[in-house]
Amino acid sequence: MVELTERKQRLLMALVERHIRDGQPVASRALAESGALKASPATIRNVMAELEDLGVLASPHTSAGRVPTDLGYRLYVDALLRAAPSVASHTQALRHELEQLIPLDQSPKELVQRASRALAELTRMAGLVVVPRRDVATLRQVEFLPLSDRRVLVVLVVNRAEVQNRVIHTDRDYSDTELKQASNYINRTYGGCNLDQICDGLLSTLRADKAQMDALMQTAVDVAAKALTGDEAEGDYVVSGEANLLGLAQADNLDRMRDLFEAFTHKRDILHLLERSKRADGVQIFIGSEAGHQAFDEVSMVAAPYQVNAMTVGVLAVVGPTRMDYERVIPTVDITARILSATLGKL
Repeated sequence: MVELTERKQRLLMALVERHIRDGQPVASRALAESGALKASPATIRNVMAELEDLGVLASPHTSAGRVPTDLGYRLYVDALLRAAPSVASHTQALRHELEQLIPLDQSPKELVQRASRALAELTRMAGLVVVPRRDVATLRQVEFLPLSDRRVLVVLVVNRAEVQNRVIHTDRDYSDTELKQASNYINRTYGGCNLDQICDGLLSTLRADKAQMDALMQTAVDVAAKALTGDEAEGDYVVSGEANLLGLAQADNLDRMRDLFEAFTHKRDILHLLERSKRADGVQIFIGSEAGHQAFDEVSMVAAPYQVNAMTVGVLAVVGPTRMDYERVIPTVDITARILSATLGKL
C-alpha cells in the first residue's frame, strides 16, 4: 500500500470530499480557493501531479482537474476508518432513525426486508440483506394435516408466534392418526430447537437402517424431512433501491450499470462478495476493481455481517458509485447490522 506524507494525505482527503460532493474533476485552483489547504494553486498542482504518479489520482482527458482512482478512494476510506470518532459523530441520530425503520414486532423475513429498505432509503443507493440462515428460526410447534393426492399441509409455529404454512408432496398417503403421531413426536423431540438442528437430526436418522425404525419413526422422519428442509433459500438476499442507482448513473457508464443490474439478477458474484464479508469481522469495503468482478469496476460495496447469539447468520450491504459518501454510508451499514442483530436476538 502507498504511504503518503501528511501534506499529500490532507490534499487527497480534501480532493475526494470535493469530488464526492460535486461529482466533477477537481482542479488545483478550486482546492486553493476552498481554504482547506494553506498552499498556492501551483503548489497544490505539483502535489496532485505527484499523487497521479503514485496512481492515487487520475486526469480525465476532457478536464484539467483530477479524480480519485480506486487506490485513492482506498487510502481515503482507510484514513476515515482510522479516525473512527469523526465517522461516528452522527451515530445517535442515525441509530434513532434506523430504529424507527426497523420495528421489533416483525418476523425474520420481514426484518430483512425492512433493513434492506432502510439502507436504500438512508443512503439513496441499493441496500442488500442476505436472508438469515435457517438456524435463526426456533421450532415451537408443528402440525401435519392430510390433503388429497398425497399432499400434506404443514403448519409451523416458529420463534415467538410466527406461523408458516406449506404444502408438501409425500411418497404415499398418510392417515390422520399417523400424521398426528408424527407431529407429537417432532414436537416432543425437537421443540425449542432451531431448524438446522432438526434437519441435521432428521438427516442422521434417514441415514440409519430403516428396517430398525418402527412405523411411527418412519412416518415422522419421512414427513418432517420434507416439511422442515429448504424453507429458506440458503444464500438468497433481498435488494431494495436499485432505481436509486439509475439516478446516480452517468451517460458514459450506462453499460456498466446494466452489468450491475445483471449481477443483481444472477446473484452469484454479489453472493461471493457477501460471503467474503460474512467471514470477516466488522465493516468490509470493496472499491471498484477490488471486488474482482467486472460489473463492480465503477461501484463500491460497504458490507457488514449480522449475528444472533454471537453467531454470524447473514450479511447486509450498500452498493453505490465509488464516489459514495463513505463518511455516512459506513456507520449506516455498521449500525444497521447491530440493530438487526439485536432485534433478531429478541425473537
